[in-house]
Amino acid sequence: MLDSRIRTLLDPVLDHIGRLVARTGVHADQITIAGFGLGMAGAVAIAAGAFGLALALILVGRVLDGLDGAVARATQRTDRGGFLDITLDFFFYAAVPLAFALHDPWRNALPAAVLLASFYLNGTAFLAYAIMAAKRGTESTAQGVKSLYYMTGLAEGFETIAVFVLCCLYPALFPLVATVFAGVCAVSAAARVVIGWRTLV
Repeated sequence: MLDSRIRTLLDPVLDHIGRLVARTGVHADQITIAGFGLGMAGAVAIAAGAFGLALALILVGRVLDGLDGAVARATQRTDRGGFLDITLDFFFYAAVPLAFALHDPWRNALPAAVLLASFYLNGTAFLAYAIMAAKRGTESTAQGVKSLYYMTGLAEGFETIAVFVLCCLYPALFPLVATVFAGVCAVSAAARVVIGWRTLV
Protein backbone atom coordinates (compact mmCIF):
# COMPACT_ATOMS: atom_id res chain seq x y z
CA MET A 1 0.00 0.00 0.00
CA LEU A 2 2.85 2.39 0.82
CA ASP A 3 5.47 1.00 -1.55
CA SER A 4 4.92 3.58 -4.29
CA ARG A 5 5.15 6.49 -1.85
CA ILE A 6 8.27 5.12 -0.20
CA ARG A 7 9.88 4.58 -3.60
CA THR A 8 9.42 8.22 -4.59
CA LEU A 9 11.54 9.12 -1.55
CA LEU A 10 14.16 6.37 -1.77
CA ASP A 11 14.64 5.87 -5.51
CA PRO A 12 16.55 9.10 -6.19
CA VAL A 13 19.02 8.24 -3.41
CA LEU A 14 19.32 4.60 -4.45
CA ASP A 15 19.73 5.53 -8.12
CA HIS A 16 22.62 7.84 -7.25
CA ILE A 17 24.31 5.15 -5.16
CA GLY A 18 23.50 2.57 -7.83
CA ARG A 19 25.36 4.56 -10.48
CA LEU A 20 28.40 4.76 -8.22
CA VAL A 21 28.30 1.04 -7.44
CA ALA A 22 27.85 0.18 -11.13
CA ARG A 23 31.13 1.94 -11.93
CA THR A 24 32.98 -0.51 -9.67
CA GLY A 25 31.86 -3.44 -11.83
CA VAL A 26 29.63 -5.02 -9.20
CA HIS A 27 26.70 -6.76 -10.90
CA ALA A 28 23.09 -6.29 -9.81
CA ASP A 29 22.63 -10.06 -9.40
CA GLN A 30 25.55 -10.17 -6.96
CA ILE A 31 23.84 -7.53 -4.83
CA THR A 32 20.56 -9.46 -5.00
CA ILE A 33 22.26 -12.63 -3.75
CA ALA A 34 24.14 -10.75 -1.02
CA GLY A 35 20.91 -9.14 0.21
CA PHE A 36 19.19 -12.51 0.22
CA GLY A 37 22.08 -14.05 2.14
CA LEU A 38 21.85 -11.36 4.81
CA GLY A 39 18.09 -11.82 5.07
CA MET A 40 18.44 -15.57 5.50
CA ALA A 41 21.16 -15.02 8.09
CA GLY A 42 18.67 -12.77 9.85
CA ALA A 43 16.14 -15.60 9.85
CA VAL A 44 18.72 -17.93 11.40
CA ALA A 45 19.39 -15.29 14.06
CA ILE A 46 15.66 -15.11 14.82
CA ALA A 47 15.49 -18.87 15.27
CA ALA A 48 18.45 -18.60 17.66
CA GLY A 49 16.80 -15.77 19.61
CA ALA A 50 19.36 -13.12 18.59
CA PHE A 51 16.73 -10.57 17.62
CA GLY A 52 18.97 -7.49 17.63
CA LEU A 53 21.39 -9.14 15.22
CA ALA A 54 18.46 -10.38 13.13
CA LEU A 55 17.07 -6.85 12.84
CA ALA A 56 20.41 -5.46 11.67
CA LEU A 57 20.89 -8.24 9.10
CA ILE A 58 17.37 -7.89 7.74
CA LEU A 59 17.58 -4.11 7.40
CA VAL A 60 20.92 -4.20 5.59
CA GLY A 61 19.64 -7.01 3.40
CA ARG A 62 16.59 -4.96 2.44
CA VAL A 63 18.76 -1.97 1.57
CA LEU A 64 20.67 -4.22 -0.81
CA ASP A 65 17.35 -5.48 -2.17
CA GLY A 66 16.56 -1.90 -3.19
CA LEU A 67 20.07 -1.20 -4.43
CA ASP A 68 20.17 -4.11 -6.86
CA GLY A 69 17.43 -2.55 -8.94
CA ALA A 70 19.23 0.79 -8.97
CA VAL A 71 22.42 -0.88 -10.22
CA ALA A 72 20.41 -2.72 -12.88
CA ARG A 73 18.86 0.54 -14.06
CA ALA A 74 22.33 2.09 -14.24
CA THR A 75 23.68 -0.81 -16.33
CA GLN A 76 21.28 -3.25 -17.95
CA ARG A 77 17.97 -4.62 -16.72
CA THR A 78 17.47 -8.32 -17.48
CA ASP A 79 14.61 -10.77 -17.13
CA ARG A 80 17.00 -13.09 -15.30
CA GLY A 81 17.71 -10.41 -12.72
CA GLY A 82 14.03 -9.64 -12.26
CA PHE A 83 13.25 -13.34 -11.85
CA LEU A 84 16.03 -13.78 -9.29
CA ASP A 85 14.97 -10.71 -7.33
CA ILE A 86 11.28 -11.61 -6.92
CA THR A 87 12.00 -15.30 -6.29
CA LEU A 88 14.53 -14.65 -3.52
CA ASP A 89 12.20 -12.03 -2.01
CA PHE A 90 9.50 -14.67 -1.63
CA PHE A 91 12.01 -17.15 -0.17
CA PHE A 92 13.03 -14.54 2.40
CA TYR A 93 9.42 -13.64 3.26
CA ALA A 94 8.75 -17.32 3.99
CA ALA A 95 11.90 -17.78 6.08
CA VAL A 96 11.14 -15.15 8.71
CA PRO A 97 7.79 -16.53 10.00
CA LEU A 98 9.29 -20.02 9.91
CA ALA A 99 12.21 -18.75 12.01
CA PHE A 100 9.83 -17.38 14.65
CA ALA A 101 8.06 -20.73 14.71
CA LEU A 102 11.36 -22.55 15.21
CA HIS A 103 12.37 -20.16 17.98
CA ASP A 104 9.25 -20.79 20.05
CA PRO A 105 7.05 -23.52 18.54
CA TRP A 106 4.57 -23.54 21.41
CA ARG A 107 3.61 -19.87 21.04
CA ASN A 108 4.54 -19.08 17.45
CA ALA A 109 3.93 -22.13 15.27
CA LEU A 110 0.22 -21.63 14.63
CA PRO A 111 0.42 -17.84 14.03
CA ALA A 112 3.40 -18.43 11.73
CA ALA A 113 1.44 -21.06 9.78
CA VAL A 114 -1.50 -18.67 9.39
CA LEU A 115 0.83 -15.88 8.25
CA LEU A 116 2.59 -18.15 5.76
CA ALA A 117 -0.78 -19.25 4.36
CA SER A 118 -1.78 -15.59 3.89
CA PHE A 119 1.54 -14.92 2.13
CA TYR A 120 0.76 -17.84 -0.18
CA LEU A 121 -2.67 -16.43 -1.02
CA ASN A 122 -1.40 -12.90 -1.55
CA GLY A 123 1.62 -14.00 -3.57
CA THR A 124 -0.46 -16.27 -5.78
CA ALA A 125 -2.89 -13.48 -6.70
CA PHE A 126 0.02 -11.08 -7.26
CA LEU A 127 2.02 -13.40 -9.52
CA ALA A 128 -1.00 -14.75 -11.40
CA TYR A 129 -2.01 -11.21 -12.34
CA ALA A 130 1.57 -10.40 -13.35
CA ILE A 131 1.55 -13.40 -15.72
CA MET A 132 -1.70 -12.31 -17.34
CA ALA A 133 -0.52 -8.70 -17.57
CA ALA A 134 2.67 -9.81 -19.33
CA LYS A 135 0.60 -11.93 -21.72
CA ARG A 136 -1.43 -8.83 -22.63
CA GLY A 137 1.58 -6.53 -22.79
CA THR A 138 0.25 -4.46 -19.88
CA GLU A 139 2.81 -2.39 -18.00
CA SER A 140 2.81 -0.12 -14.99
CA THR A 141 5.40 2.18 -13.41
CA ALA A 142 3.37 2.88 -10.26
CA GLN A 143 5.98 0.92 -8.27
CA GLY A 144 8.89 2.20 -10.33
CA VAL A 145 10.47 0.46 -13.31
CA LYS A 146 10.05 -3.28 -12.71
CA SER A 147 10.68 -6.49 -14.59
CA LEU A 148 7.11 -7.63 -14.03
CA TYR A 149 3.72 -6.04 -13.43
CA TYR A 150 3.35 -4.96 -9.81
CA MET A 151 -0.30 -5.07 -8.78
CA THR A 152 -0.84 -2.82 -5.78
CA GLY A 153 -2.42 -4.13 -2.59
CA LEU A 154 -2.86 -3.50 1.12
CA ALA A 155 0.07 -5.76 2.01
CA GLU A 156 3.21 -5.12 -0.03
CA GLY A 157 6.94 -5.15 0.61
CA PHE A 158 7.11 -2.14 2.93
CA GLU A 159 4.32 -3.38 5.18
CA THR A 160 5.86 -6.85 5.34
CA ILE A 161 9.28 -5.53 6.35
CA ALA A 162 7.66 -3.19 8.89
CA VAL A 163 5.98 -6.23 10.47
CA PHE A 164 9.25 -8.15 10.54
CA VAL A 165 11.01 -5.19 12.18
CA LEU A 166 8.25 -4.86 14.78
CA CYS A 167 8.47 -8.56 15.59
CA CYS A 168 12.26 -8.39 15.97
CA LEU A 169 11.91 -5.41 18.31
CA TYR A 170 9.11 -7.04 20.34
CA PRO A 171 9.35 -10.83 19.80
CA ALA A 172 6.67 -11.56 22.40
CA LEU A 173 4.16 -9.79 20.17
CA PHE A 174 4.75 -12.12 17.22
CA PRO A 175 1.56 -14.20 17.70
CA LEU A 176 -0.63 -11.07 17.74
CA VAL A 177 1.20 -9.18 15.00
CA ALA A 178 1.39 -12.23 12.73
CA THR A 179 -2.32 -12.97 13.11
CA VAL A 180 -3.37 -9.37 12.44
CA PHE A 181 -1.07 -9.04 9.44
CA ALA A 182 -2.30 -12.38 8.10
CA GLY A 183 -5.77 -10.85 8.06
CA VAL A 184 -4.46 -7.82 6.16
CA CYS A 185 -2.75 -10.12 3.64
CA ALA A 186 -5.95 -12.13 3.19
CA VAL A 187 -7.94 -8.97 2.49
CA SER A 188 -5.23 -7.83 0.08
CA ALA A 189 -5.38 -11.19 -1.71
CA ALA A 190 -9.16 -11.06 -1.96
CA ALA A 191 -9.00 -7.53 -3.37
CA ARG A 192 -6.45 -8.60 -5.96
CA VAL A 193 -8.66 -11.52 -7.02
CA VAL A 194 -11.63 -9.20 -7.45
CA ILE A 195 -9.59 -6.64 -9.39
CA GLY A 196 -8.13 -9.34 -11.60
CA TRP A 197 -11.52 -10.90 -12.27
CA ARG A 198 -12.97 -7.52 -13.22
CA THR A 199 -10.09 -6.30 -15.39
CA LEU A 200 -9.00 -9.47 -17.18
CA VAL A 201 -11.92 -9.65 -19.57
